[in-house]
Amino acid sequence: MPADPSAVPSGSWRLLRRVLWRHRGRLAAGSLLISIWQVCEAMVPVAIGLIIDNAVATGSWTALAWSVVGLTALFAVLSTGYRLGARITFTAGQHESHRIRLGVVGHLLRPQGARTSMLPGQTLSLATSDAEQVAAIMRFAGFVLAAVAGIGVSSWLLLTIELQLGLAVLVGTPTVVLLVQVATPLIARRSGARMTAVAETVGVATDLIEGMRVLRGIGGEDEAARRYRSSSRRAESAGVHAATAYGVQGLLTTTLSALLLAGVALLAGRLALRGEISIGELIAVVGLAQFLAEPVALVGMLSAQTAAAAGSARRLIDFWQSPPLTSTGTAVPASPAAVELRSVTSGPLHDLTLTGRPGELLAVVVPDPVEATALRAVLAGERAVEEGEVRVGGVLLSKLAPRSRVAALVVDPSHPELFEGTLRDNVDPGGTYDDERLAAVLAASAADDVVDLRQGGTDQQVAARGASYSGGQRQRIALARALAADPEVLVLHDPTTAVDSVTEQRIARGLRGLRHGGSVRSTWLLTSSPALLDVADRVVLLRDGRVVAEGTHHELTSHPDHGAGYREAVLR
Repeated sequence: MPADPSAVPSGSWRLLRRVLWRHRGRLAAGSLLISIWQVCEAMVPVAIGLIIDNAVATGSWTALAWSVVGLTALFAVLSTGYRLGARITFTAGQHESHRIRLGVVGHLLRPQGARTSMLPGQTLSLATSDAEQVAAIMRFAGFVLAAVAGIGVSSWLLLTIELQLGLAVLVGTPTVVLLVQVATPLIARRSGARMTAVAETVGVATDLIEGMRVLRGIGGEDEAARRYRSSSRRAESAGVHAATAYGVQGLLTTTLSALLLAGVALLAGRLALRGEISIGELIAVVGLAQFLAEPVALVGMLSAQTAAAAGSARRLIDFWQSPPLTSTGTAVPASPAAVELRSVTSGPLHDLTLTGRPGELLAVVVPDPVEATALRAVLAGERAVEEGEVRVGGVLLSKLAPRSRVAALVVDPSHPELFEGTLRDNVDPGGTYDDERLAAVLAASAADDVVDLRQGGTDQQVAARGASYSGGQRQRIALARALAADPEVLVLHDPTTAVDSVTEQRIARGLRGLRHGGSVRSTWLLTSSPALLDVADRVVLLRDGRVVAEGTHHELTSHPDHGAGYREAVLR
């Protein structure tokens, strides 16, 4: 499924048609085999009727023996057709749901990112529940086509046995299916509401689990539980309403089908009493009437299943059409790259002009965390610039080609995540570092202590989200990953807030030695840590969105005009 929003179908029905067309080969083969199963199912009561008329009623042992052989062959074909057909359609559904999941993940992981308000749990629901719902349309389509074949063969057999019976089925079946459709709009609305409510609840649950330590620290467990209960009750209510709509359709389908089949059986019984059909034909008719209950109900549920799949398809399309988080172009920056902010106004930042120099370790002190977050977002291209411009290597940030942008500038997230796998995979996802280079990165970030404390070294297993590590250990591993990316300009936002002062000193020296030992690589530190500020070549103080002072850490500490404000911001 395309991650490019321009390649996404404009409507849910177009997406469903694309899904069916993409697997047309498997769908055709699976539908044919399942249709064989349905036709054989329809032939079972007919075969029993023939056995009664030609073997049981005549007392012929030879005819009975051949009847047993024929019935055995019929069941063998019946069973094989179902098993192979169901396997093919199920395989197609699994391939499609996997493809959709890759599309969801690919949209999130593309270089431009995705600007969406969805919580992680909601995105997970898209990649699981909605992907399965859309893919299930193929399996259901195969069985519906087979049901239509079963109804057609049954009608033909009934017409062959007695014209009135065949006409009753041919007229009654479409009538039942049409009457059942009155519940379809209700099912579509309620299924969509249910999937949305479930996704929101999963998102809230995931968000609360991630922040459980913080919630416990501030005593917010009760409020968190209240929010989750409220969301869960909404999901429960939506689920009950959706189930009620399905129940209404099921009730209509079962009731109307039962009335139709009872009418057919009653008509057949009267014809048998008059002698117009034989006992064997009566048994065949009654058996066909019972058989028809399943395919008629299946065809009746087609609209409900399609409506549910269309609702999931709509949510997927809305997600795939979400705009990129950052803008990209095709330009390549000059090397060595340097970052320039020219009269930038964005939110709390006002006419901010700040230029980095190649090879410089620049520290930016921003006492207001809102301003610091805004500056990081502007450098990352995640926040729109209202006025002014951001340039990297002389090129506008929004015009850089994705690969060139990553090589020139990496802005580490404020709250980086660790992933399940090995520690080496988390630090060096591309596997480009040998043991010596990896050891240097780990030492610079003070993450070598994490390696030494556990068995397995760099091959030790990392739990999902780094749950097996402390906050400080996770922060050091994430810092090592940022250093391993080795861009020309690296922006770090408070990279040492979860470590002790001794470790902070180690990181300050390691960062300086790794990236600034005669290299032209630049580093921007958004921090108020004295240890990091002390190793910086230049320190800039931002207040009210503007640069108000710059110099070295020691110069600003003793500055007659800005010293007091600077000391208040950084000394602790």
